[in-house]
Amino acid sequence: MGITTDIVIVLLAALLGGIVARRLGQPLVLGYILAGVLIGPYTGGVTVTDVHNIELLAEIGVALLLFGLGLEFSLGELAPVRRVALLGTPLQMLLTIAVGYGLGQAMGFGWKESVWLGAMVSLSSTMVILKTLANQGWLGTLSSRVMIGMLVVQDLAVVPLILMLPTLDDPLVGLPALGVAVLKATGFLAAMLFGGARLLPFLMARVARWRSRELFLLTSTAVALGVGYATYLVGLSFAFGAFVAGLVLAESDHGHQALGEIAPLRDLFGLVFFVSVGMLLEPRFLLEHLGSVLLLVAGVGLGKGLIFAGIVRVFGYGNVIPLAVGFGLFQVGEFAFVLAQVGVKSGSISPALYSLVLSVAVVSMALTPLLSGQTARLYAVFRRRFPGEPLQNVFLPKGGLTEHVIIVGAGRTGLHVAAVLARAERPFVLIELDQRSFEEARAAGLSAIYGDAAHPVVLAAAGLAEASLLLITVPSPLVVTEVVRQARLLRPKLHVTARTSDPSLAAQLAALGGVRVVQPELEAALELTRQALLHLGADHTLIRKAAHDLRLELAPKPPGE
Repeated sequence: MGITTDIVIVLLAALLGGIVARRLGQPLVLGYILAGVLIGPYTGGVTVTDVHNIELLAEIGVALLLFGLGLEFSLGELAPVRRVALLGTPLQMLLTIAVGYGLGQAMGFGWKESVWLGAMVSLSSTMVILKTLANQGWLGTLSSRVMIGMLVVQDLAVVPLILMLPTLDDPLVGLPALGVAVLKATGFLAAMLFGGARLLPFLMARVARWRSRELFLLTSTAVALGVGYATYLVGLSFAFGAFVAGLVLAESDHGHQALGEIAPLRDLFGLVFFVSVGMLLEPRFLLEHLGSVLLLVAGVGLGKGLIFAGIVRVFGYGNVIPLAVGFGLFQVGEFAFVLAQVGVKSGSISPALYSLVLSVAVVSMALTPLLSGQTARLYAVFRRRFPGEPLQNVFLPKGGLTEHVIIVGAGRTGLHVAAVLARAERPFVLIELDQRSFEEARAAGLSAIYGDAAHPVVLAAAGLAEASLLLITVPSPLVVTEVVRQARLLRPKLHVTARTSDPSLAAQLAALGGVRVVQPELEAALELTRQALLHLGADHTLIRKAAHDLRLELAPKPPGE
């Protein structure tokens, strides 16, 4: 059955790998990569017959993921990080190329191969970091926007690298081709921002009027892949075109609907990408050159992480952001595969360097969720040792705060709560780590502190010792757990109300005592039930009793009950 059999093998292997990763408490990405190793061409047993076809499907996954990214992050949201993205990223790439060159020379490669090595390891993985950020609940934070802005510029830089690296013997030969590529990229961006910004929203609006979800999904997918293919035809990245299409549609009235419709398709093809990454890894080569691979992973990871953290800090980002960016973008990305293939075909690099780079890329991708997940823990240690970093705050009372409410999160929920407390003339302070949300709170004249509420210095600045209540409005289970844990250490008897959609986390928080859990889905169900009973003419007493009984029945219970 050819490719049909291969797709079935990929999906079944990914399912088993995902189940194993879930049971072991590891990110699903690691399970998918492991599944790819097991069904790849180097391990025997059940094997995919045509790896190239799976790689082509994986390209669709990358394009759809970047299309979704463009829909979620509008041009206005990326604007605050444009300086570090446009200026900091080229500097990061040059410094990383220098580090890679030094490592290549130390490992015995020639100067040309060392430059190729530096260029390949200078690129990070958009696919891996987006999936990692989504799983950790960090998408939408300032840290994630800095990472995404830098990743976008890296993806753009792939085109000039592909043109310039094969011409190292005679650099002047590649300059005309590079100039043509720059003109193409400029023309495409101009066409999309001026022409596409009018045509694509108009097209989506016309399709939406027909009220066919199937046709709307088809149109969204066709826009993503069609624009991506157009960029491919003019010599640019297929995935980059899909990203620009998402940015354009994000400014329209149908961006959110397009994102909702395409999300399952995006996740399915994204799964294929991670399996295809695992299929590239040759276990035999990895075992025979384990020392070299681990040495290069350590050298690149450490050097690249420090470069990212240092550049982000130089551009004025403090607190947890340099650490988060360093631990997030240290890996070698999927575009290194593209550069490696170009290098082999042009005879610029040896098959040994090609296999080495692939092994380093796959290993570093697999390590990303594990190391990135340690960011909060390591930052907590840092803040305990170096507590002097100033915190940005606005509109705090001169006399300090007392008997006030601490609201963690200045998103929509947090701002609504703050607005009600302000009308009731109750003292409160917001804690927000996302710069854009912090600026919105400042524009509204609300008392706010910029920082991570999971760290004692930030909680102390918010007056935890004198607070009457701690409200946690952020949806991320990781953030909720860390904030509650830290607040319990600093002030065990403080009453805490936390928001979570995770039933298991709700039960754990309920077991702590003094922590009230609000589950948005449960509260929505209760309100919908109340509205239905009112419409049906039920007695108000019956409605209140029904809501009370349902809340008791569905309320989180401590483990063991």
